[in-house]
Amino acid sequence: MKLNYKTVGEGYPLIILHGLFGSSDNWISIAKKLENKRKIYLLDQRNHGDSPHSEVFTYENMASDLKEFVDDHKLTCFELMGHSMGGKTAMLFATQYPELVNKLIVVDIAPKHYPTHHDTIIEGLKAIGLQSIKSRNEADVTLAKYVPSTGIRQFLLKNIKRTPEGFEWKINLKTIEKEIIEVGKALPEKSTFKKPTLFIRGQHSNYIMDEDIKLIDNHFPQSKLVTINSASHWVHAEQPDNFLEETIKFINE
Repeated sequence: MKLNYKTVGEGYPLIILHGLFGSSDNWISIAKKLENKRKIYLLDQRNHGDSPHSEVFTYENMASDLKEFVDDHKLTCFELMGHSMGGKTAMLFATQYPELVNKLIVVDIAPKHYPTHHDTIIEGLKAIGLQSIKSRNEADVTLAKYVPSTGIRQFLLKNIKRTPEGFEWKINLKTIEKEIIEVGKALPEKSTFKKPTLFIRGQHSNYIMDEDIKLIDNHFPQSKLVTINSASHWVHAEQPDNFLEETIKFINE
């Protein structure tokens, strides 16, 4: 699958993968602050952003999409970063193609299985009548009944795009709902990546727990974990300066 992408900056390549319900646009501000250090490729994963939709939605396919992108752009060695779902894709890709990935950065996700926990969000998105609304504000009013956080709603509502006929979803909501169990899938048991790896977690997030460190070390023996204070799952958006500091320190090592 040919993925939609944006590029920012010049230099050694860094590929960034967004999380579930996200897109490359979520990482533009971070990319711009790294543009004097790296050439950054911001990708929309399948069923997200402006990339094609497919009824097939697995990490194996998302890793295959990334391999196709890498081959098309003749990238022979690069750094790879992924947040949440994108972190799962990045971990799998790095274990499959370690010769291509020089360093790996995984943002607020572990290689373990996660039970489904997006049901309320999906129900809220489905409740928005895109055929009848006249503004994103109307969509926000509906979504607020399911998602109380203003910040999370603003993030989710970026998936609505205006067309000449009205509004439609950028994301493939139907397939995401159908395959949501896949999003929580663990990294294959014997997969390893033995190059430098940085895990970044938010202090107030429960995605990476202390008890996950042993599992992380088993898969990524050259890994280290840093915690960003006063941040939850969206570490890069909530504490961008601290996030960038840790990222730059790692890629410069």
